[in-house]
Amino acid sequence: MADKRDYYEVLGVSRTATDDEIKKAYRQLAKKYHPDTNPGDKTAEAKFKEASEAYAVLSDADKRRQYDQFGHAAFEGGGAGAGGFDFSGMDMGDIFGDIFGDLFGSRSRRSNNGPMQGANLRTSVRITFEEAVFGTEKELELTLKDDCATCHGTGAKPGTSADTCHKCGGKGQVVYTQQSLFGMVRNVQTCPDCKGTGKIIREKCSDCYGTGYVSSRKKIKVSIPAGIDNGQSVRIRGKGEPGTNGGPRGDLLVDVDVSRHPIFQRQDYDIFSTAPISYATAVLGGDVKISTVDGDVIYTVKPGTQTDTKVRLREKGIPSLRNKAIRGDHYVTLVVQVPTNLNSEQKELLRKFDDAMNGRSRNENEPEKEKGKKKFWK
Repeated sequence: MADKRDYYEVLGVSRTATDDEIKKAYRQLAKKYHPDTNPGDKTAEAKFKEASEAYAVLSDADKRRQYDQFGHAAFEGGGAGAGGFDFSGMDMGDIFGDIFGDLFGSRSRRSNNGPMQGANLRTSVRITFEEAVFGTEKELELTLKDDCATCHGTGAKPGTSADTCHKCGGKGQVVYTQQSLFGMVRNVQTCPDCKGTGKIIREKCSDCYGTGYVSSRKKIKVSIPAGIDNGQSVRIRGKGEPGTNGGPRGDLLVDVDVSRHPIFQRQDYDIFSTAPISYATAVLGGDVKISTVDGDVIYTVKPGTQTDTKVRLREKGIPSLRNKAIRGDHYVTLVVQVPTNLNSEQKELLRKFDDAMNGRSRNENEPEKEKGKKKFWK
């Protein structure tokens, strides 16, 4: 036993660790090194066995007390199973149920025959950019389940009642004992006969066929809050699947798809867009009409404004989901438009302007093209 590692060291916990800390540490190691997730890896298998052996001792108050006093010597020559320990008396159902639930996407529930909340439903709705900014209300038509009015949700024919499941004794769960790497392990699973309800329906209701609920198309109004972003969801409480054994209904989750806008783009709570300005306005300055989600606004640009100049319109952006009175900003990139398709008079005026800007003078009677001389204008 001298070559064995300290059990506390194996699990990575201190000697004063609580039972919950020990259990949590073992779950993490068991998931990491379990043979099903590391097929053919002997090193992982050995670490899994080592961790399970440590947990078998430290999770048992009496064995832990002996180990703290005498170390590994307390168990020399005793018992069966891995490393001289007997796992047959341990109920590892909760541990392995959690592990396999995490690995394979399902988790067994305790007390399945108790009240359980119904499953959540999910649907989607498409809205415009403006509706996302200011909020809106949409009406959805969905197929929802309600308790059967004939049997009142029991699933049994009126005048009859469900019988207690003989396989699980009404508990909704059955305990299986199986041989593992460490000896006999008890595993708790949902009863296959009653599906965890603890009841067997002999005579089913003719309206719901024993399910306890009926489906129908219903219209539901959903309020979309101002400021919601693409991909976010709205939760409507109590509009999901019916609960079982008296449990509450689940919720309806409405995923919001926001349509693209031809002008505006969103980033967090700010809006970005571009606005064209004429060449003359860029040079001389003046008023420019800019489109925003609140309508058109007039912005005065300074003389000599260059293309790609960015301006900020405060509080013209997206409202905050938490407080719609708080809004982001609207950032506008000004793009100077170069004139095209000029007539001869406009071209001549532009040439004169170019000459004046560059300190050149011209004789109006001078022909535009003179042999032997190179002009910088046409």
